[in-house]
Amino acid sequence: MSKGSPSPTPGFLVWRLANKWRVAVDRAVAPLGLTHAQYSLVASLYGMRRTGERPSQRRLADHTGLEALYVSKLARALESAGLVERTRDPRDPRAVQLALTEQGEAVTRQAIAVVQQLLQQLLDPLGGLDAPRTRAFTDELTALLDVPLDPSVPNANDEST
Repeated sequence: MSKGSPSPTPGFLVWRLANKWRVAVDRAVAPLGLTHAQYSLVASLYGMRRTGERPSQRRLADHTGLEALYVSKLARALESAGLVERTRDPRDPRAVQLALTEQGEAVTRQAIAVVQQLLQQLLDPLGGLDAPRTRAFTDELTALLDVPLDPSVPNANDEST
């Protein structure tokens, strides 16, 4: 922001930070053949598997905050790369379950290590990954993410309002 301009809004700052971090993660995981979005999927699958879950694409979409159609597209690309296995859910033939392959687990472990180092660097101004300021920052972000969107907010394209 230039001198004389109003101070940035929280929304603008969150958007800028999200974009900055997305680009940083994209660059960090690119040597492993992943994009930031793909990393989000495989890292989530890795964590969910560790708790005994084999999520459906819908469950993974809910977990990551990504659109279900986008998760499906990412999962297909990851399957083509040999990192993810997609199978029909025996309890619901319409649902597709996802799991990491052996190769997917190996790449994911590497990617998690790379991203942890990156996060340490990005969070250094707050004292690092385990610092009290970082925990407070995480709590604040979580509080904002936990607020549901109000479905009654009119759509700007809705001419009936």
